[in-house]
Amino acid sequence: MKTKYKFTTFFLTVLILTGSFTAQASNSKTISDPDKDKVLIYVLKNILTRMHFVEKKMNDNFSEEVYNSFIDGLDPSKRYFTQDDIKEFSQYKYQIDNQLLRDDVSFYNLVYGRFIEKIKNAKLYYADLLEQPFNFKKKETIDLDYDKVPYAKNENELIDYWRKQLKLNTLSMVQEKLELQANKIKKDSKFKKKSFNTLEKEARAEVLKNMNELYLRIEELEHEDWFSTFLNSVVGAFDPHTTYMAPRIKERFDQDMSGKLEGIGARLQKKGIYTHVFELVSGGPAWKQGDLEAEDIILRVAQGDEEPLDIVGMRLDDAIKFIKGKKGTEVRLTVKKKLDGSTQVISIIRDVVELEETFVKSSIVEKQGKKYGIIDLPKFYIDFDEANYRDSAKDMEKEIERLKNDGVSGLIVDLRNNGGGSLKTAIEISGLFIDKGPIVQVKYRGENPIIKNDVDSKIQWDGSLVVLVNEFSASASEIFAAAMQDYQRAIIIGGNQTYGKGTVQNILPINQFHPKYKKDLGYLKMTIQKFYRINGGSTQVEGVYSDIAMPSRYSYMKFGERDLEGALVWDKVKQANYSQTNSYANFADVIYNSKERIAASPKFKMVNDYAKWLKENQDDTSYSLNYKSFSKENKEQKEASKKFKSVFEYKSNLTFKSPSYEISLLKKDSVLEGKRVAWHKNLSKDMYVSEAINVLSELKLKETSEIVKN
Repeated sequence: MKTKYKFTTFFLTVLILTGSFTAQASNSKTISDPDKDKVLIYVLKNILTRMHFVEKKMNDNFSEEVYNSFIDGLDPSKRYFTQDDIKEFSQYKYQIDNQLLRDDVSFYNLVYGRFIEKIKNAKLYYADLLEQPFNFKKKETIDLDYDKVPYAKNENELIDYWRKQLKLNTLSMVQEKLELQANKIKKDSKFKKKSFNTLEKEARAEVLKNMNELYLRIEELEHEDWFSTFLNSVVGAFDPHTTYMAPRIKERFDQDMSGKLEGIGARLQKKGIYTHVFELVSGGPAWKQGDLEAEDIILRVAQGDEEPLDIVGMRLDDAIKFIKGKKGTEVRLTVKKKLDGSTQVISIIRDVVELEETFVKSSIVEKQGKKYGIIDLPKFYIDFDEANYRDSAKDMEKEIERLKNDGVSGLIVDLRNNGGGSLKTAIEISGLFIDKGPIVQVKYRGENPIIKNDVDSKIQWDGSLVVLVNEFSASASEIFAAAMQDYQRAIIIGGNQTYGKGTVQNILPINQFHPKYKKDLGYLKMTIQKFYRINGGSTQVEGVYSDIAMPSRYSYMKFGERDLEGALVWDKVKQANYSQTNSYANFADVIYNSKERIAASPKFKMVNDYAKWLKENQDDTSYSLNYKSFSKENKEQKEASKKFKSVFEYKSNLTFKSPSYEISLLKKDSVLEGKRVAWHKNLSKDMYVSEAINVLSELKLKETSEIVKN
């Protein structure tokens, strides 16, 4: 159970990451390119004002939004800028619009230059402050709601802000060490107890190590990264989902959307100055080759027979560029092995690597003599560059066919945590469950809505259907869920409502708007449409309300599109012409029965109480920096949390297994087999899946004659 004090353990890292790493990670040593900066501003302002869904004037209000966004993005915890800095910056508060119209970046240059100075100062602050023990007898507090905290009056007050943050970080770590020590003493009476002062010294050393590693990453950031932060403040003033993507960020986006890349199939991480192998992708080239292992350290990289390049000290993004490459090419890695520290050269032929966790997977469960299928759809993936490559719609159709062959009589489509993806595949997947007809309406700025139809009369699945959602189900997930709800084709079960993202973005290569400029300018992900349900309502802000709402840990949290600053408003258009499928004989009764079960369930009642308790803790942002008070608060917090210790402990009597086609694959791939075993085990312990199966098992289809008659 995470208690309040444990939340603070990594708060400092998170806060600094939120600010400094708003720039997509890269070396402030890199020289800026003023011409490129001005070209980007020129092109972006013209694209946005002419093509964005929202017709927005670049005026003083716009200027203020950019001003606040950029400064908050760099310094959200108010640990860099002072009131004097803000006063100096504020001369531009209502001038940024005018500067942008002249392709002038004076505001950015001033703030960026000052921020780099402040970063250097911060390294001196935290190093000095962590040299001496903190006074934990002093009665003082810190408030982590930085919206309520003013900027420091001067440098001395700024240093005191840092002192308090580092003190809290150290105090949290000391508390953890004391508890860990107490547990060891209980198990071993001979365990040598350390004094508070010793533990405090160890804690400060660990905080210092974490800070040094963090600022090592910050020093790797390049001008392009910081300027990307400013550009995102500009484009984000139109709406929260319009973003600028530097070239390497676009590459990651494509990888995420398609679920594939060309390379060796290894996930890497930076530890200090070294690039470590975190894990191998099952089925990838490195996994097949067999010599590279998790925790190996990559020292040098060679392209085939070329001279190897030393990557020690190189930032991770750059190291990855040399390790990845086209299918069929050779990369030779000089590696320090984890087991014996020996050095080995490993040759790997690059290939297409599929990221298995991106794709559709399914499981079968039996209840009261009937088989049911559950399909997990992590995202609505597609490869925009290769039309014939697998996508979520093709894979869904194939997976349903396989489940039909295994004799399932009902389906659950699990969209929990599915943040969306391709509009095209959302429409095609919806079409797998209906005859034909409208799926969604999309609307450009100032135009009438366009109805997007499923034109294929084939129904891949005409049986009972339940769609499982949560507060993280967004965008394309909401298109699918809304269509199934409007047609009354499925029962929607999950959180009270989904995320509420009812906008469509397009990815535009910026160079196409300025073809004479030869350097890669990156991409603009811009909101060009809003989408609407076929019943006329928007999912924007409101999301999709579940037919059956189940309590979750997020039930009372501020969450979703409705809590994003600058989110577009809800509205509606004319309803499309459609008829409900009228598939079920007992639709309303099943919903009623489920609501009764949930209301009577002690488990769901506990979840609801837990959600309220979490909300109370979220609202309490003040922490004592006096050890006795901190320890007392922590003890009270832990005591209060005990009643929720078992909140998500649940075990059904259901057994989940892989569909028959997958059995032979698992015999050849022990890594995939292990992942499936873990997934099936989690499904059997998932109270939300269990209730979805209850609902599915009760649903009764109407006879064909009844559907026609109605």
